[in-house]
Amino acid sequence: MAVLVGLLGVLGMNASAMHIAEGMLPVGWAIGWGAVCVPFVVAGFFAIKKKVEQAPRAKILLAMCGAFAFVLSALKIPSVSGSCSHPTGVGLGAILFGPLVMTVLGLIVLLFQALLLAHGGLTTLGANTFSMAIAGPIVSWLVYRLLRRAKAPAAVAVFAAAALGDLFTYVVTSVQLGVINGGMVKFLTIFAVTQIPLAIAEGLLTVVIFNVLEKYSKTELQELAVL
Repeated sequence: MAVLVGLLGVLGMNASAMHIAEGMLPVGWAIGWGAVCVPFVVAGFFAIKKKVEQAPRAKILLAMCGAFAFVLSALKIPSVSGSCSHPTGVGLGAILFGPLVMTVLGLIVLLFQALLLAHGGLTTLGANTFSMAIAGPIVSWLVYRLLRRAKAPAAVAVFAAAALGDLFTYVVTSVQLGVINGGMVKFLTIFAVTQIPLAIAEGLLTVVIFNVLEKYSKTELQELAVL
């Protein structure tokens, strides 16, 4: 708890860094990205209800996945003007609960960061939700499922899922910024310098967390059909 409080204190000292910053998107694009997110968020609430009924004891894991995403995605490194690079933390939740659940958790994380840390913004909430809480988790979930079906070790599947979900979030962000400002390749190139090492680090950290959960929360993981 002390470490978490300390991290939040450090984050609060640099409130100028963001996902996609407040006001960086034209009104039409901001509304459009928000509208695209609505069906995913609605489906996410039903998915949470189903998962809780399926595994009532996994509520603590659900809260932990939200906290994990909040802390990691708030650790920001300035990158493209009006944005930043940071881990996303959504891969773990996507692996455990599926991508739709992470849509809701990711939206909550982004909303609290915008309100409490000035990290991101309310006008860009839809765009940030789509990249970090929809696109990233879908890739993480698909990668994990495909690798496990291919009989890959759990550690390999978790690492690849978390790292590739993180990277795909920034591919989408580059598209979102590039369509408006031009130079999509430029955004991808600049993001790659900071994001590839961060994605690798996030993948390794997610494997460590997953191994701990596999040891101490094996029953819950089995109820969630993760193992």
